[in-house]
Amino acid sequence: MKPASFDYHRPAGLGEALNLLAEAGQHGKVLAGGQSLVPMLNMRLAAPRKLIDVNTVRELAYVRVVDGDVEVGALARHADLARDPAAYAAIPLLRRATEHVAHPTIRNRGTTVGSLVHADPAAELPAVLTLLDGHVTLAAAGGRRTVPARDFFVGPLESCVRPGELAVSATFRAPPPGTGSAWLELSRRHGDYALCGVGVLVTLDPDQRIVAARAALISVGPVPVLVDLADAVVGRPADVADWAAAAAVVAAAIDPEDDIHATAAYRRHLAGVLTARALRAAAQEASTHVRP
Repeated sequence: MKPASFDYHRPAGLGEALNLLAEAGQHGKVLAGGQSLVPMLNMRLAAPRKLIDVNTVRELAYVRVVDGDVEVGALARHADLARDPAAYAAIPLLRRATEHVAHPTIRNRGTTVGSLVHADPAAELPAVLTLLDGHVTLAAAGGRRTVPARDFFVGPLESCVRPGELAVSATFRAPPPGTGSAWLELSRRHGDYALCGVGVLVTLDPDQRIVAARAALISVGPVPVLVDLADAVVGRPADVADWAAAAAVVAAAIDPEDDIHATAAYRRHLAGVLTARALRAAAQEASTHVRP
């Protein structure tokens, strides 16, 4: 199939892009990476009257570390984020999760912020933003607003971006010192959407005791699912922590559905197994960052 007809605009700067979006209102769509939008256009799941291509707005093409946090502009590709050494040093979890996004060709073109706006509950980056208490900055002709991750994702393929707004950047907050991280997921084939995926953070004190632990999961709900695991493991030495108990908390907290790829029961079991493995790996990493 081919897309329905639309007016194509290629603004020279951010101001022009925002004015075009204001004029288009609910009938406008933004093209950045296009790895989700173009197939939707071709299948006529999306039929905007105006398509605003922001690939010439080069001021949005950046990955930078500010006070330890990682800021990603709307035109930064997944590959840019994964390859950035400063971003990896600040938040290793970003590279670990991004390397699971589809295939190299898609990572070379698709954008991190675009993935957040698309809000696919099986996508990696929305869960990472949620786990890290990050936020998205939205710009419109009338001003800007910042939306925390917990409020940004409102349903399957639905974010809180309003007509006339452009998501100009996302900020991933650095975890506290003494924190280890891990990302694990399982798919039928490499590059497929995950049957289940989990990212975790484990923070230790100088005595190697757990002071915080939590997980964010994909493909088990309509939005990324964040689970605090403090009650299961906080206060215990990392080397004897009951990760199985923490995994049981995760399994009880999610509500997956059956589909053609996996049953709900299988996804729940997989969430527990992956969580326990990821927590062990994150705790091991954290132990190398703190010393008694």
